[in-house]
Amino acid sequence: MDYTVAAVDEALNLLFLVAQQPGLGLSELAKRSGNTKARSFRLLTTLEQRDMVRRRGDPATYCLGFKALHLGAAATAQIDLVQVVQEPLQRLGAQFNETCAVRIRDGLETVCIAKWESTQSLRVHGEVGRRRPLYAGASSKLLLSAAPADVVETVMAMERQRFTAATPATKTALAQELRKVRTQGYALSIGERAPDTAAIAVPVRDASGQVVAALSISTPASRMTEQVDAFLRALQQQAQEASRLLGYVQTPGGTAGGQ
Repeated sequence: MDYTVAAVDEALNLLFLVAQQPGLGLSELAKRSGNTKARSFRLLTTLEQRDMVRRRGDPATYCLGFKALHLGAAATAQIDLVQVVQEPLQRLGAQFNETCAVRIRDGLETVCIAKWESTQSLRVHGEVGRRRPLYAGASSKLLLSAAPADVVETVMAMERQRFTAATPATKTALAQELRKVRTQGYALSIGERAPDTAAIAVPVRDASGQVVAALSISTPASRMTEQVDAFLRALQQQAQEASRLLGYVQTPGGTAGGQ
């Protein structure tokens, strides 16, 4: 028996559309949600009355309301991983003043769940919630290298966009990168998603020993080449601490155990 309430499902779909692409108008939201304009207007008005979305401008566009922000903050506070990585991010940021982030795999993409933003004038910007394909960039390669075989096979078989000349878009190049990541235990990218930017990422593990996130530092390429060894040592130290707090125990024999 299907217990789904259609109106709730449709309202949530609209809420997610507004969250992902603020600034869309009624017509575009109706088109993307598959509803009529009249139906979308009624649903959006209901969400607006509950302060989940709000209208602004003329013609009207929609963005998240204050209650949605409270909901997001509450959800973040309840996610153990996000809580655990806050102090490691702060320590890395204080040490290097470079943009640091934590990304997880979601299907065939990665999504940023936490970040520390550099205050330097020349820096790589990060954004919580931003998604990236699961093959280009340090965190993406690291998470793909630890993904189940069927996920790796799907990414290998799919058409991959070449963002720059350095993007591992061919099957051979990507396979070589994944072997390198698995061998050395970290991922490095130089200009794979945007020219003159670089990142280095290490794994965060849970109590079972599974890789659940990638902890990374992103910089202009010139600063990465100057400090890559220092970045790696600090990342590994902070990732080990985050993993420990998630219950990961590295035994002398190299296996993981819960605590």
